[in-house]
Amino acid sequence: MTFKANKGADLGLEYTAGKMTTTGSLDVLNMSSFSTSACIGVSPAINLGGDLSYNLSGDKAGLSSYNVGASYATGPMYASVTSSNKFGQFNVGVLYKVNKDLSLASSTTHSSSKACDIAAIGGAYSGLGSVGTIKAKVGSNGVTSACLVKEIAPKVSLTASGSISGTDFSTFKYGLGIAM
Repeated sequence: MTFKANKGADLGLEYTAGKMTTTGSLDVLNMSSFSTSACIGVSPAINLGGDLSYNLSGDKAGLSSYNVGASYATGPMYASVTSSNKFGQFNVGVLYKVNKDLSLASSTTHSSSKACDIAAIGGAYSGLGSVGTIKAKVGSNGVTSACLVKEIAPKVSLTASGSISGTDFSTFKYGLGIAM
């Protein structure tokens, strides 16, 4: 059981049996909403799931959201498809591990208003050994981002990052971060 207090008070329950996990959550403060989700591993490579939310009171009483998703993983490839906005949009994610050092990924959205919107295309390369892992992506908003992640001590990583919008160098942003 879980309890979350933020704008309301949600009492939650999670149950796992075999390859299936279900969740449920009830707003016990206002008794205004209930949500549930389920996910099942139908094979070692395929997972299927869904969620729904139901408003219990007011003018908006009734089913407020519902979505489904599926994932497939085999060898060096992972792919997922999820719905959002009550099946109004579908999100597709693909990851391909070219080799032990190089991974490529993409994220797209598809809807009736726009057949294909590329959210991001990127990759990661870790074959430089002592230099660290380089990650880069190009987003549909025209922003190119890159970072270098280096483990500087056991369980301590230093990340240097930068981004730029198109070729406008006045938009260049950079940063450093340490994770322990």
